[in-house]
Amino acid sequence: MDLTRRDRLTDLLARATVGTLFTLLSINILADFMRTGRLTGLLLLGGESLVVVLTVMRRRATIVNRSVAAALVTIVSVAGPPMLRTANVAALAPDVVTTVLSAIGLSIVLVGKASLGRSFGLVPANRGVVVRGPYTLVRHPIYAGYLFTHVAFFAQHPTIWNASVLVLADTALVIRALMEERVLSEDAAYQGYCQRVGWHLVPGVF
Repeated sequence: MDLTRRDRLTDLLARATVGTLFTLLSINILADFMRTGRLTGLLLLGGESLVVVLTVMRRRATIVNRSVAAALVTIVSVAGPPMLRTANVAALAPDVVTTVLSAIGLSIVLVGKASLGRSFGLVPANRGVVVRGPYTLVRHPIYAGYLFTHVAFFAQHPTIWNASVLVLADTALVIRALMEERVLSEDAAYQGYCQRVGWHLVPGVF
């Protein structure tokens, strides 16, 4: 199979997988909302819905990391959140707290993705260097927003399953971010950007 055809099949599989996982997550969270009226899960669902939309609309990459390691961290980081499940257990914080935290995360994701536009992607790649909006503060604001919504969801549904999923998925997310930087570091524009913005995810922390 030639490389172009394989890339197209891989791309189609990625879109189908993201769509399927999102559907399963939607069913679980909507059922929980109908039963409890809690908003935290709905806000997580809103952020994940953008992954589906922008995966379909994303721009073709000029440079792609096709390594097995890149594929693995991408799969784990993308497949993890849709595997989270609501649970009838005591929350670690009131719903109003987790809702506010999740809303902050979703707002960061929305602003970040609005700035990124069609440069969004899954596998570490160069789809263009974006230096506007929240990207003036950190290199990966969307990932930072995800972490907010993940923490909020776990505080609302603190189970061993959810903890395990998030440890694996968010560790992979951080590794994926660093891999993206390695790919983009070959771009002179990105090299200049990194000199201006030193923080990866959280200003003053990492």
